Amino acid sequence: MPTTTSAARPALTIAGLQDRATITIPEAGLVLGLGEWAAYRAATRGEIPTLTLGRRKVVPVPALLRLLGATEED
Repeated sequence: MPTTTSAARPALTIAGLQDRATITIPEAGLVLGLGEWAAYRAATRGEIPTLTLGRRKVVPVPALLRLLGATEED
């Protein structure tokens, strides 16, 4: 069975995140302009906000948008 290389993913945009509650750490890295490894390191250091759900870590979209200054706060 032939293996495939990673397919081109559509670019994530801030507008495209509005309908999602969480994203993966690599997806957050794409939004921030980081590679996968750098995104995991930033998440480990607490620079990218994460939630732990069982054994999985995800990035809450509202916290990421606040980090980027992309939310309107009074």
